[in-house]
Amino acid sequence: MIRVNQISLPLKHDQADLKKALASKLRLSQEEILSIKILRQSVDARKGKISFSYSVAASLKNEKKVLKKAQKDISPYTPVIYRFPYENHQAVQDRPCIVGSGPAGLFCALMLARAGFKPLLFERGSEIHKRVEIVSRFWQDGSFDPACNVQFGEGGAGTFSDGKLNTLNKDHTGRHTRVLQEFVNAGAPEDILYVQKPHIGTDLLVEVIARIRQEIISLGGEVRFDSCVTDIREENGHLTGLVINHEEVISCSHAVFAVGHSARDTYRMLFDHHMRISQKPFAMGVRVEHPQEMISRIQYGEAFKDLPPASYKLTAHTANGRSVYTFCMCPGGYVVNASSEAGGLVVNGMSYRKRDSANANSAVLVNVTPEDFGSPHPLAGVEFQRKWEQLAWQTGGGRVPVQLFEDFLKGRSSDHLGDVQPIHKGDWTFAELHSCLPAFVADSLAEGMAIFGRKIRGFDRPDTLMSGIETRSSAPIRMDRDEALESSIKGIYPCGEGAGYAGGITSAAIDGIRAAEAVAAHMTGA
Repeated sequence: MIRVNQISLPLKHDQADLKKALASKLRLSQEEILSIKILRQSVDARKGKISFSYSVAASLKNEKKVLKKAQKDISPYTPVIYRFPYENHQAVQDRPCIVGSGPAGLFCALMLARAGFKPLLFERGSEIHKRVEIVSRFWQDGSFDPACNVQFGEGGAGTFSDGKLNTLNKDHTGRHTRVLQEFVNAGAPEDILYVQKPHIGTDLLVEVIARIRQEIISLGGEVRFDSCVTDIREENGHLTGLVINHEEVISCSHAVFAVGHSARDTYRMLFDHHMRISQKPFAMGVRVEHPQEMISRIQYGEAFKDLPPASYKLTAHTANGRSVYTFCMCPGGYVVNASSEAGGLVVNGMSYRKRDSANANSAVLVNVTPEDFGSPHPLAGVEFQRKWEQLAWQTGGGRVPVQLFEDFLKGRSSDHLGDVQPIHKGDWTFAELHSCLPAFVADSLAEGMAIFGRKIRGFDRPDTLMSGIETRSSAPIRMDRDEALESSIKGIYPCGEGAGYAGGITSAAIDGIRAAEAVAAHMTGA
């Protein structure tokens, strides 16, 4: 096969148009093209005229002849196909355990189940459909469940997000493509395999997650919900068991801890067992909302009417040396109350598949370093997060505190809305956000928003809505692990976002696959 890049097509086109454009670029007849696979589709707005740009893999009748011409944008293509290296394992009594059913835990369990290891997966929260009911009730009337919420439960924190599948990793091993293909196999739209910024959407992700779990069970795995790992058993620095809900002890010598970035009680428990844990930088800030039409029109001009809702990605460096950047941008989305502790409040962004709400929202974050924590303790970053989340809860009286940007600049609480109306899941109230943000974060946000306003006109408009606070972009700790992905407690394999080794759904799932490989290698003596 060959790879062909930079195939340009107008906004309205079909598969026949793509084949015709490919034939023209290769100077071949369409009959000489045997097959086409789309590798990447993106919107090209560089020349003022909006178009789609494609990269494709094509099978031709005479590929050698085409490659000899050494044309620009044409190269040989060999797909990288990932295969789990340990298969047909004969299950033994010592089954591997996985703690947490976010993308890292689910993909780890899926790989081990297919290889015959019959894993046990423990999740503190509920199964996905019950979880949706619990979270919806919280957004409606404030009924909070500390064990099952936007952060905890089947699917992990990414379930109530945009379902974005971006990653900065180069796919040299094929794991990234494998993750996307598994999502498609479980019912996700096929376009996630090739669009520039793939996303599934919370509404579809629910059923996709359930199907992955069902396959794990069909292969002999076991998934136990409402089952929090509250302690471990160890002998001479080696894992021997897991304690479930303070009572039941499960014998276990291999456990993947894919607990997510909000499992603070698990961090403390493992630290008390002398697991080596390090401080790690993270970021904090607010969610901002703008009219989606404004963002799309600025990004695409009048062509926005024929395109999906536009996104953006912005960065800035401020005078105080901090970085300010947008994160987890949700076109046509919702700001959600994503709290996971009583008396603390944190927000996130979420979109459904259609991305059809009137607002675009994004986190605007400021980098936070261990020097800001005020202590060398490995868990000091956790306490730093908790302090400001509790202040946010107090500031809003348990509701999401919201402030117009012009009032944020003047340090006063808002008392009315402008043209931007809040589109939220959960109650909100006007408040003064400086009371729940460190001074260096507030100052950086003010400067960063002004810089962003020069990049996207109107980004710093006076009635831009700011909702606080966002602190869970990543974990403030890293569970140290060796080259075999094993922690200082032998038999425990830290994995995913909560362990400090991923930053999103896709990278967490990839790390889950790597953890499955490590466990399988150890259990088979490979």
